[in-house]
Amino acid sequence: MLKNASVAPAFQEHAEGGIARMREDAAACRRCPLYRDATQVVFGEGPERVKVLLVGEQPGDREDQLGHPFVGPAGRFLDGCLEEAGIDRADCYLTNAVKHFKFKRLGKRRIHEKPNTGEVRQCAWWLGGEIAWLKPKLLVTLGATATFAILGKRHSVMADRGRIVDTQVGVPALITVHPSALLRGRGRPGAEQERARFVAELRKMKRFLKA
Repeated sequence: MLKNASVAPAFQEHAEGGIARMREDAAACRRCPLYRDATQVVFGEGPERVKVLLVGEQPGDREDQLGHPFVGPAGRFLDGCLEEAGIDRADCYLTNAVKHFKFKRLGKRRIHEKPNTGEVRQCAWWLGGEIAWLKPKLLVTLGATATFAILGKRHSVMADRGRIVDTQVGVPALITVHPSALLRGRGRPGAEQERARFVAELRKMKRFLKA
């Protein structure tokens, strides 16, 4: 697909080939500077005959160390919400809009930093390849970065949370929050209601998994 500013990043030009080949090629990715400080690339994981593809922002500290997506605190929170929604994580493919961990150091700690637009656009080469190869029936955008990568600036989490909207390649996308945002809000007024809302949104995946 030709590069066009009006096209969402993941639906511009993208990698081709099977998941195993893309994962191997991505390990040597130098498309943006994030590879310099990250431990390793963290590619998506899940079955190749998949109906639902969930997209987060980027790997966190734990994912960067282990090389697998959604295995840190936010991943465990997501697992619990998926289970409550009656969805088996093993039936889904999980990936991120950006495949390297972006962070700043605070003493010995590595603190997450939000990827910028250029980094999202460069890494969309891999995300677009995953979508093109897997051909899911539904995309789930977890948070603002994933929503931008899939939908550009036409939609936002704040305005469209919980909606299933059309994308530029005919695969609908469910827009919701990133589980890390709910983790940060634990203990605050309304936190349990927000978690329940998130679970209700995840339940919308079930009819696509059954199709």
